[in-house]
Amino acid sequence: MVSPSPTSVPPDSSLRGPRRTVQSPRRYLPCLAATLLVAGIVWGLWPEPVRVETALATWGPLRVTVNEEGKTRIRERYLVSAPISGHLRRLELEVGAPVEAGITEIAVIDPLAAALLDARSRALAEARRDHAAANLDKARAAQQFASSELRRFQRLAQEQTISPQELETAQWRQTDASRSEAASESALRAAEAELAVFTSATTSPTNTVDRPFVVTAPASGRVLRVFEENSRVVAAGTPIVEIGDPTDLEVVIDVLSRDAAALKPGTPIELEQWGGAEPLRAQLRVVEPAAFTKVSALGVEEQRVNVIADLLTPPSKRSSLGDNFRFEARIVTWETNRTLKVPAGALFRRGDNWAAFVVAKKRAQERAVKVGQSSGTETEIIEGVEAGAEVIVYPGDRIRPGGRLRPMTY
Repeated sequence: MVSPSPTSVPPDSSLRGPRRTVQSPRRYLPCLAATLLVAGIVWGLWPEPVRVETALATWGPLRVTVNEEGKTRIRERYLVSAPISGHLRRLELEVGAPVEAGITEIAVIDPLAAALLDARSRALAEARRDHAAANLDKARAAQQFASSELRRFQRLAQEQTISPQELETAQWRQTDASRSEAASESALRAAEAELAVFTSATTSPTNTVDRPFVVTAPASGRVLRVFEENSRVVAAGTPIVEIGDPTDLEVVIDVLSRDAAALKPGTPIELEQWGGAEPLRAQLRVVEPAAFTKVSALGVEEQRVNVIADLLTPPSKRSSLGDNFRFEARIVTWETNRTLKVPAGALFRRGDNWAAFVVAKKRAQERAVKVGQSSGTETEIIEGVEAGAEVIVYPGDRIRPGGRLRPMTY
């Protein structure tokens, strides 16, 4: 007996339940792709937080200064000049050599000898002497004649035989003759003096003068500059050396006239970059009353004023400082030990007032502030920002009130 094959028996449809439809997951792929695309577009267009540099408003000291360049200057300097014309001997002093008032010899000057006369010059000098002597004899004769004539006219005037005008004429001739005699005597003395110089020069074995003039130091200190070192002929008033005391220094600072108008005597000054490790202390003594025009490095004409200050640092701590040394000066115009301050770069103008951006819950918040003194890097805050507030330094055009931020505090 052969059993029928399962494939040969027709299925009985009455024994099966209802058919189930199986859905493929590929149908959701377009929706998922569209959702991801929209999410990517939204995420790409969503504004990112702006990265900003922030700083804290803190309590601390604040100093307002006027920063300018200056130089040192010896308070009392002496320029030693040649008192007479003569031959200057070679100087033995060098720059920096110490000198003592009234003792140290600065220079030695030999007076110049009279110039020698040749035979022709001597003959001319003798001729001038003879001519002067002849004029003197003539003047004396004229004076004697005028005197005798005056006496004669005076007797006639007493007898009233001549007019007063004739008497005055005789008096004038006598006065003129006396003056001519005096002039002739002077000319004769000058001619004789010229011949005397020739005689002394020719009879002397050497054409030198035995009395040199010694120039001593007028004050104690050091030699600052040597103008004439070599031996040569100098005229009276020729500068020889300059001396002064390098320990007795003052400082000269040229500032803008608008800054100088606010400075007062007694203002403290700090000198930096002078060559030492510690800044030097100084005190303002006087502001010169006259300004001068100075062209800056950018070619701008500026009105500047010299400010003179006294050094307070003892010489033992500035022994290497000398005359005309350069430094950076900080003139303190205002100072406090405790005030609320923020970086100056955190402030900006909003109309006629000042404003600042404060970070609140990582969002920008604009606040109007009232400022006080400023040192250039830090500014005093009177109201508008509290201590500990986080302000944005150098806010740009991307900062908007309420905008999201990513602060980076330094």
